[in-house]
Amino acid sequence: MSRYFIGIDVSTTASKALAIDTAGTVVVTQSVSHDLSTPRPLWSEQDPEQWWDASRQALQAVLQQIPAEEVGAIGLTGQMHGLTALDGAGKPLRPAILWNDQRSGAQCEAITNRVGEKRLYQLIGSILPAGFTAPKIVWLRENEPEVYARIEHVLLPKDYVRYRLSGAFVCDVADGSGFGLMDIANRQWSDEMLAACDIPRSWLPELHESQAICATVSEAGAAATGLKPGTPIVGGAGDQPAGGVGNGIVLPGQVSLTVGTSGVAYAINNSYEPELEGRLHTFCGPMPGTWFSMGVMLSAAGALRWLRDEFAPGASYDELNAKAESVAVGAEGLLFAPYLSGERHPHPDPYARGALVGLTLRHGLPHTIRAVMEGVAFGMRDLLELLRAQGIQPSEAVVAGGAANSPVWRQLITDIMGIPLYTINTTEGGAFGAAILAAVAGGAYPDVPSACAQMVHKVDETTPEPGAVQRYNELYPTFRALYPALKPSFTALSTFEQA
Repeated sequence: MSRYFIGIDVSTTASKALAIDTAGTVVVTQSVSHDLSTPRPLWSEQDPEQWWDASRQALQAVLQQIPAEEVGAIGLTGQMHGLTALDGAGKPLRPAILWNDQRSGAQCEAITNRVGEKRLYQLIGSILPAGFTAPKIVWLRENEPEVYARIEHVLLPKDYVRYRLSGAFVCDVADGSGFGLMDIANRQWSDEMLAACDIPRSWLPELHESQAICATVSEAGAAATGLKPGTPIVGGAGDQPAGGVGNGIVLPGQVSLTVGTSGVAYAINNSYEPELEGRLHTFCGPMPGTWFSMGVMLSAAGALRWLRDEFAPGASYDELNAKAESVAVGAEGLLFAPYLSGERHPHPDPYARGALVGLTLRHGLPHTIRAVMEGVAFGMRDLLELLRAQGIQPSEAVVAGGAANSPVWRQLITDIMGIPLYTINTTEGGAFGAAILAAVAGGAYPDVPSACAQMVHKVDETTPEPGAVQRYNELYPTFRALYPALKPSFTALSTFEQA
């Protein structure tokens, strides 16, 4: 009897295993952390064996509290785009190159020139940023030929964990979209993109829909985790589409704004309509016959963490919130450009940098904290405006991520967006969404929207304050002008960064 469904989330910071019952109640959750390596500027890597070890330990802990024989199915999610290159024996050939790694800019430019910008947007639903998987494979060919020569399989992070659980080389269409090698409209690998990148199709995993059963737990996977051999594993989805499911964003017109380490604006569509300039990702959705549009800023709540760690070490976030609340809208003329990790949307620029603009002697730490919060919120509005230009006009949106835990930040985001924002009954995000996909595959619900209607509920709503909305609307054009004005300086300053 299937009473439980498990979601596994292989994030940048940890592997999490979560179990829900058929009503969607989170019964148990366990996380085990990962290490992150940045061996050179713009590089970001992890050891795939850490993903597996952490996932295995998390599953073992979960299965101490629920019977393995009552697990109906397993869903997987995780960080998108990470290149895991394997040899013929399925062993990693080098550390995985992650989603926030920026080393492959030259390869992106070369591939784009080969395919043509407009054709590229239409095929892969996006520009080709350095974070995507395909240019990393080309970078390996050009910079580590001895590794490239031994590749027989390439997988994404969560799919490496699936491989260790099952022995199957499989990916779902939602996460696979982030390779930059798919024909997104037709939900399959693109022969044209494979030819342009000169990548063998045999290296790529089989593609499946997110809620489809595509593998089962092997004897080896069962021995390592405590799961029952033969337990179904569904396709799952990358962290953003799985998080969309976990946030209940499964119907056209619904939008979520996730302000975590990075920032994401996300909406579901029933047709494939990529943004004409490639300034959004339009990928295969986590339900058959759907696509999702997603705007990404690379540094969101992570910017406040940086500020605290560097300039207010030891301060609690409650203390930071109080300081920000003591400052009026607009931080007395101080603006923050939130590009601490480069940027993806709407400015695809690995050399974009952070900046405080308008500093005077009267500005102190409270003004800076509020300016950082406002700059991140303005960056999120940039993403929402891209969705609005696509015809998506939400009357409200889910707000999630670390910023949602701050009343002052949640209010100013609401005021800057100009629409009510609400929180939901869970903060488990992608892992919860992966478990929902498993529950649908396991027969607990007929489809994903039905499951979300029962499992995901509105908890709290923040409404815009008209006076603040007006002030922020006056300030927003000045924020929009920051990046174009500073771009030449960002590019020039990048030459001073030391290797």
